[in-house]
Amino acid sequence: MFADLKKQYRQSLKSMDTEEGIDLAFYRPIGFAWAYLFRKLGISPNAVTIVSIILGVAAGICFYYDSLAINCIGMLLLIWANSYDSADGQLARMTGQYSPLGRILDGLSGDLWFITIYAAICLREDTFSPFFASHPWLIWVIAAVTGVCHAKQAAMADYYRQFHLFFVNGKGGSELDRADELKHKVAQLSWRRDFWHKITQTFYTQYTVNQEAWTPAMQALRREIARKWPDGDFPPEFKARFRLLSLPLMKYTNILSFNWRTIALFTSLFIGQPWLYFMFELVVLNALLVYMMRRHERLCRTLIAEIKEGRYD
Repeated sequence: MFADLKKQYRQSLKSMDTEEGIDLAFYRPIGFAWAYLFRKLGISPNAVTIVSIILGVAAGICFYYDSLAINCIGMLLLIWANSYDSADGQLARMTGQYSPLGRILDGLSGDLWFITIYAAICLREDTFSPFFASHPWLIWVIAAVTGVCHAKQAAMADYYRQFHLFFVNGKGGSELDRADELKHKVAQLSWRRDFWHKITQTFYTQYTVNQEAWTPAMQALRREIARKWPDGDFPPEFKARFRLLSLPLMKYTNILSFNWRTIALFTSLFIGQPWLYFMFELVVLNALLVYMMRRHERLCRTLIAEIKEGRYD
């Protein structure tokens, strides 16, 4: 029984290459317990995601109050929401219930959590230091810019993880898509017969288009791979080489994800300076994003050169 549960738990993970330490120690075991229960109850991954959205928004509302006790309740709710966010992906892998809608909802959940959190911080009385009190519009501008940066950080971190998983686990173990293929699928859908499906596919396609636009060298590598190995069966030595170069970058995608953001958020709340959280995202995480993207693009150019040199013939 225990051995079977352990096997199921390992199968519920994407890949040890892309898992983050805090997740493995805390969120993944809790998420698996939830996922195991939800599978027994017949609850879908999308339903779990929707509940996580409600919990995360409730957490954000708690951060509006200038009360550490209420803030701590919000922290617990946000941790609960993220355990469900972990559970929905683990449940999807356990049951094979993947869908573009699930991907959209999963991304939307984090966006809605943090939109609520940003608004709460802007409305808190203790946010208004003498400077912000005389320039009340400025905190909203900072929050809006931070939100745009947050969305880009999360999208690129997810894209790099999916690209890594594509080589580690193959197409079936990754959610990496191509914008041109998605556009073709959208064009085949009818607004009349497939309205909601077309809406979700259109948003997901645009999400992928934006990811590709920020990664020109990665797209060039994908084209070179398709030219060199049109059947998708690239040699083991190429996979090993990619993993060797890509694996050190996975720690940066993890830092750009949930855990380190919430550590910074909770710290800013404990010291009574919640606006400092915006500075963390704008300065620290943006610098990390730029560094990660530059290194990943250089990695892709290196692999393109090696393929053209015939290193993998």
